[in-house]
Amino acid sequence: MTARPDSPRSRRERPAKPALTRKGIVAAAVAVLRAEGLRKVTMRRLAQELDTGPASLYVYVRNTDELHAAVLDELLGTVGPAPAEGTWRERLERVLTAYTVMLLEHPSLARSALSARPSGPHYLNLIETLLALLDEGGVPPAQAAWGVDLLLQHATATAAEHSGQDASPLARDDWNALTRALREASDRTHPHIAATAGELVSGAPETRLSWAFQALIGGIERTAVPN
Repeated sequence: MTARPDSPRSRRERPAKPALTRKGIVAAAVAVLRAEGLRKVTMRRLAQELDTGPASLYVYVRNTDELHAAVLDELLGTVGPAPAEGTWRERLERVLTAYTVMLLEHPSLARSALSARPSGPHYLNLIETLLALLDEGGVPPAQAAWGVDLLLQHATATAAEHSGQDASPLARDDWNALTRALREASDRTHPHIAATAGELVSGAPETRLSWAFQALIGGIERTAVPN
């Protein structure tokens, strides 16, 4: 007797599912991030994507925080090595800028990166690159070690700040209100604000980011780590 065309297929007739791996889970998480944002990167959503149960994923990833950190590490692979041309300061700034731009392309990930603790190979490569450039500039190892943390904190916070502004429909109104308050500040009650109101809100974002990196790098060069 011939089976009806719409009869459910038995498990034996279905193609075997690919074996679960941490690499495959992270790849699926990155795909969901790109399509739907980090908020949708949950164990339940990935279980649907991978046609399995959420409990199966915990064998490879302990929790959502670890998953988000793994996603961040995967995307750090797009930052790339230091460019060959330019002084060590210029190349260091370019690497940091590439890291910031990567986070700006994924607003929800930028905010998560403030507390994420990646420890994968791409994060280690980024740290190694930054330390190597600081070493090339003659920065003492202890200052370089603390300085890397400071540089990445600033880059991450900058990306998170701008991603938050972009996500809010009232961002432009808020910025205009701040600008107006600074420009209208009284030179009697707030003389320093009144004297520098224009400078407080001047400069394109990329110009301010470059200046901040150079200021931090200069400070890291000259500021010894306390004993």
